[in-house]
Amino acid sequence: CAILDVQATCQDVTVTQELLKEGFHRDLLVKVELGVVGEDARGCTVAARTRLPPGIYVDPYEVASLQQHNLTQAVLIPDVIDVEAPEYLATDLLVLLYMEPDPQCSRCFSAALPVHGRYHRPAEDSEEALVVLKSPEVLVCCCDNHLSAECWKPAEVAAPCSGKTVGPCQWYGVMHKRVYEESILQVPVGLRQHSSLVCVVTLLATVFCSSLILAAVCKYGHFS
Repeated sequence: CAILDVQATCQDVTVTQELLKEGFHRDLLVKVELGVVGEDARGCTVAARTRLPPGIYVDPYEVASLQQHNLTQAVLIPDVIDVEAPEYLATDLLVLLYMEPDPQCSRCFSAALPVHGRYHRPAEDSEEALVVLKSPEVLVCCCDNHLSAECWKPAEVAAPCSGKTVGPCQWYGVMHKRVYEESILQVPVGLRQHSSLVCVVTLLATVFCSSLILAAVCKYGHFS
C-alpha cells in the first residue's frame, strides 16, 4: 500500500502542451502543475525538455531576441540550426524550456516558445503533412533544496539551472500525467501532380519579371 501511495503522489504532476495559431508559424505553449510533488520543489527552477522532430524547428535568432527582452528562456541543442532546410534534410532538435511560475497558482508553471513548420516533400494524395510532438519531460533544478528520492530522479541534462547562469548543474526528473500524449502540427504540402504546372508558372513569372527589370534598366539606366 505504501508503494502504491508513493507512485500516486509522484505522478501527481500534470503536463499540458498546446500549439497555438495556424499555419507554419506557431507558438508552443507548455503548462506544468506539480501538485503534491510541488512541495519538494518550492524555490527551484522548473523546465520542460521536449524533442522537436525534423518537421518543426525553432529559430535561434528569434529566441535570442526574446531572451534579451526577458520574454522567454530556452536552451537549444544543437544551438546551430539551418532554418532553411526542408523536413527531409533536417534533424531532431532538443529544447530545454524554462518555466515561469503562475502568480495565481503556487504549483503551476508555464512557458511559450515560437516554433515553425518546415517544408515537406510534395505528397501523392494529401494536401497536408502531420508532425507529431511528444509530451515533454518535467525537470527541476535546485541549489539548496533536497528533493524527495521517491519521486525525483537525477536526469542527464548538460544545461544551466536558469538562463542567467553559465555552468551546468544537477537536474531531476519526475514521472507525470500527460493530458495529451502528443500534439499534431498540420503542415500544408503541395501535390505531385501539380509539379509541371508549378514549374511552368514559376518559369513564366521569372521571365516576365526579368523582362520588366531589363526594360527599366534600358529605359532609365545611365551607361557610360
